[in-house]
Amino acid sequence: MNTKNKTRAAESGPARPEDKRLSIGSTFAYGFQHVLTMYGGIIAPPLIIGAAAGMSSQDIGLLIAACLFVGGLATILQTVGIPFFGSQLPLVQGVSFAGVSTMVAIVNGGGGIQAVFGSVMVASLIGLVITPLFSKIIKFFPPVVTGTVITTIGLTLMPVAANWAMGGNSAAPNYGSVANIGLAAATMGIVLLLSKIGNAAISRLSILLAMVIGTVIALATGMADFSKIGQGPVVAFPAPFAFGAPTFEIASIVSMLIVILVTLTETSADIIAVGEIVGTKVDSRRIGNGLRADMLSSAISPIFNSFTQSAFAQNVGLVAITGIKSRFVVSAGGFILVVLGLLPVLGRVVAAVPTPVLGGAGVVLFGTVAASGIRTLSKVEYRNNMNLIIVAASIGFGMIPIAAPKFYDQFPAWFSTIFHSGISSAALMAILLNVLFNHFKTGNSDNQSVFVAGTGRVVSEADIACLAHGDRFENGKLIDADGKEVPLKSDTPAEH
Repeated sequence: MNTKNKTRAAESGPARPEDKRLSIGSTFAYGFQHVLTMYGGIIAPPLIIGAAAGMSSQDIGLLIAACLFVGGLATILQTVGIPFFGSQLPLVQGVSFAGVSTMVAIVNGGGGIQAVFGSVMVASLIGLVITPLFSKIIKFFPPVVTGTVITTIGLTLMPVAANWAMGGNSAAPNYGSVANIGLAAATMGIVLLLSKIGNAAISRLSILLAMVIGTVIALATGMADFSKIGQGPVVAFPAPFAFGAPTFEIASIVSMLIVILVTLTETSADIIAVGEIVGTKVDSRRIGNGLRADMLSSAISPIFNSFTQSAFAQNVGLVAITGIKSRFVVSAGGFILVVLGLLPVLGRVVAAVPTPVLGGAGVVLFGTVAASGIRTLSKVEYRNNMNLIIVAASIGFGMIPIAAPKFYDQFPAWFSTIFHSGISSAALMAILLNVLFNHFKTGNSDNQSVFVAGTGRVVSEADIACLAHGDRFENGKLIDADGKEVPLKSDTPAEH
């Protein structure tokens, strides 16, 4: 009987880190922490698109509730998974910010919100068909590529954290005030303090606890406003096609298809990044399942008045900083999102968390993503190859839209849509350069780049002429075959 059990265990293989289950209390506590981390990001797109469409505050509220509801369902699909759908990794899903500018352009072009929903549905279905192509790219993501992409994800999210820390709304009179930045700094300080002096449980919940304490500080200083929590319905189910039937315009669909390609690229990078952080195997099949879940969620979301869905990079940082790798924790976060979507009153409570509080926590979170990428890059071999210049060029290319947001404004819309994302820019550059230098090696020579020239070790004949058979170096000392130390003569002239 024992032999059979051992055989079954051997066949099932070692348990995956992401399959670990925690207690119900811990699962939902850490899940709520994921919700707080991404809440600002998931409500920003409906706010922007709704305002561009000239919607009332009540209709924008419906959009936000719909995005929370669909994001929760998409997260559960991605983490729990069903056959052919879901990567079963701790990835939070939500409205992709990559398509916001395109959707605003569709609205301003006269198509209205109905054309946005129609283009999302069609483009997502096309994306669902082409996911097998994207799932085959795993062999083109060695550590030199994944490390570059993970590092870039963290760096490109820093402007988000800085904007939150300044207040989130650049039109507000107190945007960038000392009070806002001070509140963000206090929240960040609490995260660091709890991480240092707390026990394991407190350290892992440092982000959540810091947000709670930061909100209390904001209340005490008059920087938090909970007066609007009671306004609006307590319970509301997202009504299908609440804003009318979708319309289908060719130009809008083509524009949205470019967004879908960007989303597929970013989600592939996020799947690989979180797999690297969790320490689990991510193959083409798993990437394909994750991308199909993305596309299915995106295709269905317009029915419930939401938009394209993708993995949230900021929550990858939360996985890294807390060390909580369980996908079921993120599933709990998805369940909380569904409840928030059904109970707008709870959503208004979470929305009352001051943006600077999110910014203070975001600095640590997003910096952790970049640090994880740097750790991956430390495993890369840089001698006698072009890996260093691959990393340098890719990160530099990915930083262009961050350093100069208007850099691609004069380019065609399809081009700027793709390369306005620093993550997509860096990922595409790293993949292409890796293929060029490490897969097509015809014409490669030793020490191809000045960045790596001279890194190889060279020992001259004169250096070894005095060595006898059996000599060896141990702890910086030259030992002969009999185990006796051989005195070393210094080349530095003695001082008198």
